[in-house]
Amino acid sequence: MSIPNGIQILVFLALLLIVTPLLGQYIAAIFSEKDPLMKRVLGRLEDGCYQMGGVDPHLEMTWQEYAKVLGIFNLLGFIFLFFLLLLQGILPLNPQHFPGVSWHLAYNTAISFVTNTNWQSYAGETTLSYLTQMVGLTVQNFLSAATGMATLLVLVRGMTRKMVNTVGNFWCDLVRTIVYLLLPLSIIMAICLVAEGVVQTFSPYVEAIGLEGHEQTIPLGPVASQVAIKQLGTNGGGFFNTNSAHPFENPSAFSNFWEAFAILVIPAATVYAYGIMIGSKKHAWILYVVMLLLWMGGLGLSLYSENLANPILDAFPHLEGKETRFGVANSLLWTVSTTGTSNGSVNAMISSLSPMAGGIAMFNIMLGELIFGGVGVGLCAMLMYTILTVFLSGLMVGRTPEYLGKKIEKQEVKWVMLSVLMPSALILLGSGVSSILPKALSSLSNQGPHGLSEILYAFSSAAGNNGSAFAGLNANTPYYNLVLGTIMLICRISTILPSLAIGGLLAEKKFIPPSIGTFSAESLLFAILLGGIILIVGGLVFFPAFALGPIVEHFLMLKKVSF
Repeated sequence: MSIPNGIQILVFLALLLIVTPLLGQYIAAIFSEKDPLMKRVLGRLEDGCYQMGGVDPHLEMTWQEYAKVLGIFNLLGFIFLFFLLLLQGILPLNPQHFPGVSWHLAYNTAISFVTNTNWQSYAGETTLSYLTQMVGLTVQNFLSAATGMATLLVLVRGMTRKMVNTVGNFWCDLVRTIVYLLLPLSIIMAICLVAEGVVQTFSPYVEAIGLEGHEQTIPLGPVASQVAIKQLGTNGGGFFNTNSAHPFENPSAFSNFWEAFAILVIPAATVYAYGIMIGSKKHAWILYVVMLLLWMGGLGLSLYSENLANPILDAFPHLEGKETRFGVANSLLWTVSTTGTSNGSVNAMISSLSPMAGGIAMFNIMLGELIFGGVGVGLCAMLMYTILTVFLSGLMVGRTPEYLGKKIEKQEVKWVMLSVLMPSALILLGSGVSSILPKALSSLSNQGPHGLSEILYAFSSAAGNNGSAFAGLNANTPYYNLVLGTIMLICRISTILPSLAIGGLLAEKKFIPPSIGTFSAESLLFAILLGGIILIVGGLVFFPAFALGPIVEHFLMLKKVSF
């Protein structure tokens, strides 16, 4: 790695550490009794949303009521987007006259964007109208991210409230997340992206004659507004098929830096906000450091792997599948960030990375995307492992485990295990079945371990609500659209429902003051145990499948064997 690339990564990391407490304080203020500064500017918009919806923001809900409202709201979003995709051919703002999509693609895409997955089995610039991209996909980018933050807030309230059965108001949490956090940041970022050259227009596509005399179509559209929220909301769905490798989505080194930074900024700041809300910044920094070390470890291994000699390609640097505008280091920085979160956007072809670098991206998703993770739900995933660590530590010393003054008992652990094991089971089951079904194998463009990695990555991305693709797999078939769409839905529920349930259960418990026997969650020992349990669980579950894919491919590459 060159010195300029090393300096850029250090600047990226330093800026993240600087912005984390600043934005974290603001996020904590949004959901506290203290009104944020933006209340003076956007307070009327918030109040107007409540009035239009006939909502009383002060009416508290039990976790069951909260879950019911959240589920119905997202179901209505799915239905709306499903029919919008089917009927786009007869709707306005469709200058290219694209027809409605197939029913199975509509099913997959609607679930994908409602669940914050943003898996795309289609090429956006040749499939979707401007109306569908804006009113359908971009709107869900806001709503799905806000749903994730609302889920986290229930879990946090469960840890901070004492002997009550209410956990907040879904509508209030949803509106506040959008009005005070996602909307202002997205507007600022969209303006900056337009200044850098990202397209933002309603004009039809342009027909032009290239230098070689051939006709070509230059796609346009309202791109900057969607790119801003896709990055900030850890959504990831691109306006164009090549996502942020497309020059109209990511035209310059500056846009690349800020789009990559936007992937991590809200999830990272949310960890600090969590520390403020629970009254323990030290514990929040422990979680933050564990996440950061996992991120840095993945980036370091990826850089090492990409700089190994590849006797098959017999070239260095290995730029196949990467944008020469950004190079290797920027591609890996983006890849590790987008798979550590549930963002899923890409600025390079993940399938073209070295076997181990592509494997690191896959393993990040398999761990549950808890390396900062998606907006809200990423920290929920880390807190599931935190509760599991506390429980196992309690078993080792022979006392009832406690976390933040609340006893962790059988019911909470059952919900934790559902959250941890359901995505893992569906990844392995789906990949195993698809590895023997002819209709699934017919979509592969590669054989051998790389072909297995394509299947593993697709199911990992769907189960992790990530949305990035290893590529090479034709997923726009009835089989993959239906199976992957259903897995997205089940795994989104298996993340949200346990978080809501645990929040409700903990809120009903009394507070237990720490004693001499309480295992501190603010110690170096806790950080080591937490990181160890994350890696051990991930290794035990996925190592056999992982070994048959990226690991075998790595050693075959060194032997100059390919398929």
